[in-house]
Amino acid sequence: MTDFQSFNSRHRRLAILRFLEASAGYTSNVSILTDVLNSDQIGINTSRDQTTTELSWLAENGFVTLGGQPEFRVATATARGADIARGRATHPDIQRPGPRA
Repeated sequence: MTDFQSFNSRHRRLAILRFLEASAGYTSNVSILTDVLNSDQIGINTSRDQTTTELSWLAENGFVTLGGQPEFRVATATARGADIARGRATHPDIQRPGPRA
């Protein structure tokens, strides 16, 4: 993985966790998360496969749980994932959030 790819992965992971933390029930699906990552507000060019890969990584590391079917994954932030999104905890492979206004 190149430095640029690693940089984007760290940012994708944080953006996913922040969106889940702000969502009702801390839950969303791959399709919505991909749209959010590609939005003008986030601006990280992301395919559906990349979103699924990042969610699998987040699940393996205990930051989200995954439900649904393989073709329609639903992610839910764990308490640990919400702590990362809020900046209360850190992980070297997830971008640390900046201070919120």
